[in-house]
Amino acid sequence: MNGYSKDLRVRVLGAVDQGTSRREAANLFGVSPSTLKRWLRRRRNGEDLAPRPSPGRTPSILKTAEEKRELWAQLEANDDATLEHHCELWHERHGTRVSVATMSRAVRRLGWTYKKSRWWPPNGTRTSGKLGTSA
Repeated sequence: MNGYSKDLRVRVLGAVDQGTSRREAANLFGVSPSTLKRWLRRRRNGEDLAPRPSPGRTPSILKTAEEKRELWAQLEANDDATLEHHCELWHERHGTRVSVATMSRAVRRLGWTYKKSRWWPPNGTRTSGKLGTSA
């Protein structure tokens, strides 16, 4: 679920500023009293009222620079392996089971691509995300 818009937050706080009780303002605008309390605290502390971005899920692999180096070395040593095989190799070395989708995201995050039945490291010379263009 997305956060409430900044406009709604400002209107609710404006109603409270004009004398409407917190409970009435929360019911009138359809927000919980604890949410209104949190917005009042943020305004009092000088924080921005805009909704904060969702933090997302913590990755199960590539949390540290060491894991990135280890996956990079694994890809270099097994450039013709399938994602399933890379998952098995990761489990053997680290004891952590990862899904094919998780391994795919991790490999893509490192910049590797799958071409002609092998994994390829990032080119390093391309400056744009589009093929055939130069910046």
